Amino acid sequence: MVDLVVERGTIATPHGSFEGAIAIDHGKIVAIGSSTVMPQAKRSVDASGLFVLPGIIDGHCHFREPGFEYKEDLHTGSTSAAFGGVTTIFDMPNVNPPTQDAQSFNLKLEKAKQKCLVDFGIYGVVLPTNIDKIGELAKSGAIGFKIFMAETVGNLPSPDDWELVLAFEAIAKTGLRVGVHAENRAMINHLVDQFKKAGRTDALAHLESRPAISEAEAITRAVTLTRPFGTKLHIFHLSSAEGVAIVREAKEAGLPVTAETCPHYLLLDGKTEMQKQGTILKINPPVRTHEHGEALWRGLKSGVVDMIATDHSPQTKEEKAHSNIWEEIAGWPGVETLVPLMLNEVNKGTITLNEVAKYMSENPARVWGVYPTKGCLTVGSDGDLTIVDLKIKREIRAEDLHSKNKPPTPFEGWAVRGAPVYTIVGGRVVMEKGQLNEKSGRGKLVTPTAEKTKQ
Repeated sequence: MVDLVVERGTIATPHGSFEGAIAIDHGKIVAIGSSTVMPQAKRSVDASGLFVLPGIIDGHCHFREPGFEYKEDLHTGSTSAAFGGVTTIFDMPNVNPPTQDAQSFNLKLEKAKQKCLVDFGIYGVVLPTNIDKIGELAKSGAIGFKIFMAETVGNLPSPDDWELVLAFEAIAKTGLRVGVHAENRAMINHLVDQFKKAGRTDALAHLESRPAISEAEAITRAVTLTRPFGTKLHIFHLSSAEGVAIVREAKEAGLPVTAETCPHYLLLDGKTEMQKQGTILKINPPVRTHEHGEALWRGLKSGVVDMIATDHSPQTKEEKAHSNIWEEIAGWPGVETLVPLMLNEVNKGTITLNEVAKYMSENPARVWGVYPTKGCLTVGSDGDLTIVDLKIKREIRAEDLHSKNKPPTPFEGWAVRGAPVYTIVGGRVVMEKGQLNEKSGRGKLVTPTAEKTKQ
């Protein structure tokens, strides 16, 4: 007798698809095969006509707790994740207090244990003042580190160039990966000042003040810092063709560099949408033009870009209602729309369901050192499943999302085909056919394994 059997579904992995069943007991996958040979279960899920994916991982979320719970908190954010078919999230450290040492890490950890419906990883931040705390953050269980090379929500200071050297050296010793928000702050500040003096307050001024060269320069600087120490480097929310080219060169040189992009960079033309939607589309880095999106798709297909994440960064409706672009706060909710948007691309033929499993399950797990515990469907792996129906048609509406303040999304009104119907975390059915199971339990901390951090 096992806890759960999912039977008669089409199991879709990065390496192929097949009809079959999966048995889960005590949070782990214990059998995969024909539905006719599965053990008896306390509960069975009939996945006939559905597709069973390895649990989707969103490696880039801002759930805002502690300190900014008025925007989002760990419960509302993880509720959105569950409704969106996301079984594991990695949460960003620009909160209050910032996740900068063991004490602040444990503060967030205790809150997440109480509130988070899905499994979670926690990033540690690197500031000019906490480079000596990098080791204790690693020992506390950080999934990796985040460095903001440009402005942040929360106004955290960026390390200067020598502090970056010291940080990359210290992080290399932990075996963990450091991810960077790669934009050149000085370039951006110069252009913002210039546009303000010229009286520019329109939405397009944001895009024009953060040109692709500012991302390219910052990525180049970060790649340079990996060389002397072998520090594993990740580029968060890659947005430009220039950035794709630099990451490609780094990989061809054998450097341990990975990258992610986001649905908005793949699916939206920033110039067109900013003229249409206005300041709502403000995010950092900005959504660029169609040509950059095409380069990012090619980067995914060729393996240069490793994954798709969301940069889920909800604000309040009031914070997203300014006509002056400089008063607008960057970001919007994304964790709940990730899977539907990408399933829609599957139905359009842009990508395959197997590639979804690669970009949003296996690769995030590999990059952040939690594979094969996460990111795959093998005996012994966590019983995380995202079960989807490719036929369901829906329209994306902010009011239907489960982020705390239901702030606007740039995908408002998009008709999409394909949706998650079960979100299963460690064998717990957290979401079933649009209904949340609060009593299923809470998620657990995800940490890199010792073997993976050495690679």
